[in-house]
Amino acid sequence: RQELITLKGKKNLENADVVIYAGSLLNPEILGYAKKDVELYDSAKMNLKEVLQVMVDSVKKGKLVARVHDGDPSFFGAITEQMDFLDEQKIEYDVIPGVSCLQGGAAALRRELTLPNISQSVIITRPEGRTPVPERERIRELAKHGTTMVIFLGIQHVEKVIDELKLSGRPLDTPVSVVYRATCCLLYTSD
Repeated sequence: RQELITLKGKKNLENADVVIYAGSLLNPEILGYAKKDVELYDSAKMNLKEVLQVMVDSVKKGKLVARVHDGDPSFFGAITEQMDFLDEQKIEYDVIPGVSCLQGGAAALRRELTLPNISQSVIITRPEGRTPVPERERIRELAKHGTTMVIFLGIQHVEKVIDELKLSGRPLDTPVSVVYRATCCLLYTSD
């Protein structure tokens, strides 16, 4: 999976002076693209305030910073608060999407997410955890549509997800696949 990175993401990772990466979620092989003298910070061992401080301090020193996330920045990426902070600090940045885990997961399974006469729509959601989900968007409600569902961040709540799917009335023989660490993406910052 090290190769599932965009050319732009790889280039910026190679040029970064500082890399802040989601160590608990990221394929560590991706860090092999970083230069030898890069400063590495594992954000799994940091709180948001510490991550933001490293970004600001590094940019003030003229260093190029890459904030490496897992997944897709447009789905449950939790980067909005980081972008808001960078905007407040007037720090320029680019968001560089990686290969989406939506497509990476489908490719790993060798499956299309839509098929004629089966499903022409895809619902992307997540189970309720620390982040609340409105009642109308609970898995059991969305599953009633009978379409393909992609449930992000569900492995820690797999029993709850199964219960929600059962409550929806979906047949018990509905095909299900679990995909883990399909891809990664980058949030890239610079001064």
